[in-house]
Amino acid sequence: MWQLFKPDIAAYVKNGLIWFSPQSGKLLSLCPFLRESKHAGEPNKTFYTCDIYYDRPEDCRFYPVTVKQMINDECEMLQEGDLANPQQAQKDLDTLLKESRPSYD
Repeated sequence: MWQLFKPDIAAYVKNGLIWFSPQSGKLLSLCPFLRESKHAGEPNKTFYTCDIYYDRPEDCRFYPVTVKQMINDECEMLQEGDLANPQQAQKDLDTLLKESRPSYD
């Protein structure tokens, strides 16, 4: 569907896999559509937004499943409190993402 309707996104797909540089054809280490931002009221706090949120691939729609997976992937969405209390972080994650994926037990 990206090929037809979103060729700017499809340019980053190679052999059905994401995210490859359209220029070099090499695998990218980060999603090219992830943007780092700062909170206006908290200039030291970083958050991330997705430029293709409504057109994102299924991998992104269902990620993350577990806090453990986020830790293993060094996910930029982790916060200090998540590492201190991973069980509570998992409950919070399940609540936050309950509409977009099945809960992990």
